[in-house]
Amino acid sequence: MSVKASVSLSPQQEEFVRKLVEEGHYPSLSAVVERGLELVREETEMKEEELAVLKALLDRRRQGEFLSEAESRKRIDAMIAAKKAQYGL
Repeated sequence: MSVKASVSLSPQQEEFVRKLVEEGHYPSLSAVVERGLELVREETEMKEEELAVLKALLDRRRQGEFLSEAESRKRIDAMIAAKKAQYGL
């Protein structure tokens, strides 16, 4: 079921939409607006999914081991030394 709605466009937007229709990219102004709304929906859903994944990652990290700055630096230095040794440096 479709719903009729009134949409206001700036002169630049109207010119752009009319050009898209005239060039055959879309059959009508309504089709352009529908595609725009679909893109906004997709973008919104992707952002929500990314945020959910980030929150899950942060939750997993919070449940893990926390290191002091000194311990963290010690481990990083050990990793660097191991890589240097691996390459004979």
